[in-house]
Formats: sequence, structure tokens, C-alpha cells
Amino acid sequence: MSVYDKFKQECAEEVAIQGKDPLLTRASHEWMNLANPRKYSYHFEWLGRPIIQYPQDMVAMQEIIWTVQPDLIFETGIAHGGSLIFSAAMLELNAACGGPQNAEVLGLDIDIRAHNREAIEKHPMFKRITMLEGSSIDEDVAAKVLKFAEDKKRVLVILDSNHTHAHVAKELELYSSLVKAGSYLVVFDTVIEDMPEDAFPDRPWGKGDNPKTAVWEFLKSNDRFEISREIQDKLLLTVAPDGYLKCVKN
Repeated sequence: MSVYDKFKQECAEEVAIQGKDPLLTRASHEWMNLANPRKYSYHFEWLGRPIIQYPQDMVAMQEIIWTVQPDLIFETGIAHGGSLIFSAAMLELNAACGGPQNAEVLGLDIDIRAHNREAIEKHPMFKRITMLEGSSIDEDVAAKVLKFAEDKKRVLVILDSNHTHAHVAKELELYSSLVKAGSYLVVFDTVIEDMPEDAFPDRPWGKGDNPKTAVWEFLKSNDRFEISREIQDKLLLTVAPDGYLKCVKN
């Protein structure tokens, strides 16, 4: 066993232990509950654009993108565009290191605001980005996405738009087929299920009606995906517990 492999094995063992540590996991949940009212995730940028993600999840996505080496990253939810820029930058780094040279990012949002579109289109990473406007659960829009992806060998899917159970369940139905063995389907904001009842008083989602409940339902009838427990056990602070889904068979 190489020194690196030994180090990785030790890390895996340590991660499994920390993921089962009730004091550590409870402290992580309590910290997130305190940070959420302060809009913690809104305060970070990637290459000049707001990304609205936890730094821990950004690191996890970097690791996934490096491991998968996708030739397409498809994301629902664009907002300020930071996540699109992040994904495009990671693909640019992959290409510089010998990965897919023409890898692309496809972003979909029901409302791409003019000032955000302008900022994204002016960004150097836009050369790898295509944007579509429309509902991610509209059958005609989904057909355009599937057409765009039809010649791609390895697709990574990220769901981060409307967070209601019904909406995410439909997204999973429409887009999970894009992901093949070895790649990932990442569902963000599953943490809503673990947060206080009154955490989102002005939103249509909450406990019992959120991305995590949609993931749980999806996995009951789909054996192509498994929850990557090692990712959330490693991060501890993540908006996507049970949301990192690895495709284990085509």
C-alpha cells in the first residue's frame, strides 16, 4: 500500500468515526441553526459572483468534479450565477490537467434576472456556460435539457431550485437518467428537514416537505443511487445531508 493510500484509508476511518459522534454532529446541527438566521451561506463568492453555498459544500463539489471528470454539469437554479461560475472554473482546471477539453455547464432557472445574466455573460468562465430560462419541471424544458446532454458521456446533475417535495421529486424523475455509474446527483438544501419548524416562515417548504423527503421517496423505488454517507460525515457542516447521491449502476 502506498503512503497516499494508507493516508486515505486512515482518513476514511476517521471520517466514519466523526460521522457517528453524537456530540460532534449535534454541535454541527446547533451551529447551523444559529447561523441560518444570519444568512451565513449568502456571504461567499466564487471569482466575483455570489455563490450562496457553504464553503464546506464547495470543497465537496470540487472533489466530486475532479473525481468524476464530467463533460457536462447540469444545474437547476442560477440566482447570481456563482455556482455556474464555480462549476465552469472547475471544468477549466480539469481541462488544464488533461481532463475533458470541451466540458460544459448548463444552467436552468425559471427567472434569469437581467443583471445576473449580464454579469454571467461578461465573466471569463462564460465560455463554458449555457443558460436556459424556464421551469425545471416543465416537460418541454426538460426535453431541451435531455437533447443538450444526449452526446455527453459523463454528466453530473445538481438540483438547487424550488425546494418543495413535489418540485424536487419531479426533477429527480426528469433528470436522474442523465447520471451514469460513477457520477453523482447532488440535491442541495436537504438540511431543511433537520431545521426548526419555523426556519422558513415565508417559503413554501419546511419539515416534511423539502428536498430530503423527496430524496427518501426517490430512493425507495430507485436502486441506481446510494447516499454517499462519507461525504456528509466528512463535512459535518453541509446543506445537503442525504443529498450527495452516487450512481452505482447504469
